Amino acid sequence: MLSLSLLVILIVFFALAFDYINGFHDTANAIATVVSTRVLSPRNAIIMAACLNFVGALASTQVARTVASGLVDTARFLADDVRQPRVLAARLGQPDDPLAHYLAGQLLPETQALVVREDAPAKELQHALANELNRVLKCTDLYDEARFTEVKLKEKTVEDARKSSQLKPEKLAVINRSLLESALPDVLSSNQQVFQLVILAALIGAIVWNLLTWYFGIPSSSSHALIGGLCGAAIIHGGLSLVLWDGILKKVLIPLVGSPSLGFLIGFILMTGIARALANVHPERVSSTFRNLQIFSAAAMALTHGLNDAQKSMGIITMALVSARILTEPVVPTWVILSCALAMALGTSAGGWRIIKTMGHKIIRLEPVHGFAAETSSAIVLFATSHFGMPVSTTHVISGCIFGVGSSKRLSAVRWGVAQNIVTAWILTLPASALVAALSYKLLVLMGLH
Repeated sequence: MLSLSLLVILIVFFALAFDYINGFHDTANAIATVVSTRVLSPRNAIIMAACLNFVGALASTQVARTVASGLVDTARFLADDVRQPRVLAARLGQPDDPLAHYLAGQLLPETQALVVREDAPAKELQHALANELNRVLKCTDLYDEARFTEVKLKEKTVEDARKSSQLKPEKLAVINRSLLESALPDVLSSNQQVFQLVILAALIGAIVWNLLTWYFGIPSSSSHALIGGLCGAAIIHGGLSLVLWDGILKKVLIPLVGSPSLGFLIGFILMTGIARALANVHPERVSSTFRNLQIFSAAAMALTHGLNDAQKSMGIITMALVSARILTEPVVPTWVILSCALAMALGTSAGGWRIIKTMGHKIIRLEPVHGFAAETSSAIVLFATSHFGMPVSTTHVISGCIFGVGSSKRLSAVRWGVAQNIVTAWILTLPASALVAALSYKLLVLMGLH
């Protein structure tokens, strides 16, 4: 079994590897249009994208916070975490134990009846006690000096516990779990180590899917590969209850559909407006003007790509640090921000020519004005979603914008056969990466890393 610290180091390594792969996998998002319209050479476009991806990654951590705390419950007790259910049940019956007395007072009537039964099935008791402990994780009055007098606690834990009523729910749950694990080490298992395997498996699932789609030149979503991997590994470890489905719905599934649709709409409207406004202008003048403007739109696209995409790995590393109790809240450390930004920039500099070819040539024939409209539309959508902490797919967004721009000319301008292949890859990404991550988790367990 690997130590907790070694597992965290492995996660940081794989997260940065994912960020690097994400960089060259998604290079096409930022530069495919500006390269295909021959406004910039591939080399210059990649240099620009790498630099602005780095800057964008430093600009915000809203998306990282969503990934770190809004998708999977890292503090939740599972039934197997209650190692000694009968010992815990017996302790709850000790009135002279302040902590036991408090916990007993939180029990639901049906659990109280189960606790006093000597013949209560161990599994049933385990599940009931785990559910009760999960309710306690939400309590703001768990900490009291009298209850934890003989428990060795970190100063930071005590400091946070004393202001429990002021904490956000996710931080409160982490603090309360830490208190309970410290006070009841003989009956409760720490999830610090095992949850690192969940995160590691999620990264493996996302990386494998990214490499497969990159190899075949399919512009799938690195973001949703990571989120799918996280969900798959979490479910195989602890069941559906570990996934925060409300967060998945609001922050992932709705933006999954909404962001490319919004990109399509903005791209269509913007391109239609430009076409009408410049209907009487000579095509060569239009092309010349937008060749210059497209440099700025491509720069905006690269900046917002870093703003949204680099934060996924920041969030994953922060989640690992929180679940390992190295951090008590999902605030992204500076070293994580800098390392993820650098990994993304280096990956971008490696390029992703297979996907650039698909994005820049196969969907529609692009001229500078079309590239400008697609990139500007994408930058608008990505900036807005990053502001609200939504981990959207830059691939989905730019593809939707290109479809919208192409459709403004005429529907037949878009090569819908290629578009169909891309959409199919979008649909497959979440379940495929979830499956790979689930298998990876099982493999890691079989290897004895559990």
